[in-house]
Amino acid sequence: MTDLRVIVGDRELTASWTDDAPETRAALEAAVPVAGDGIRWGGELYFDLALDVPLENASDVVPEGAIAYWPDGDKLCLFWDETPMSQDGEPRAAAPVTVVARLEDVSALETLEGGAQVRVERIE
Repeated sequence: MTDLRVIVGDRELTASWTDDAPETRAALEAAVPVAGDGIRWGGELYFDLALDVPLENASDVVPEGAIAYWPDGDKLCLFWDETPMSQDGEPRAAAPVTVVARLEDVSALETLEGGAQVRVERIE
């Protein structure tokens, strides 16, 4: 089931919640819609978002398409490819993050150059 619409510049993607981080998911659900100026870091795009939640089931290696929250930096992150921290081609955050959702198709992000405005909203 598709739960979220993620708009990155002129690209529209969809995502589904994961079940591994109920506190973070609840906090993000209460906050959406959220938006910010995305900063590119390899195959990751992140923007400022302050949620009052701790790390849950945290990992620095994430699946392709992960939407993750980094509480120490107050950032929401989208991962679709290698980052400067990656080893063996996997998406890897600079520090442990909490994965809350997953993009269903990341191919639209493969041609993204630089940063972009990012908006995450609920699909009604």
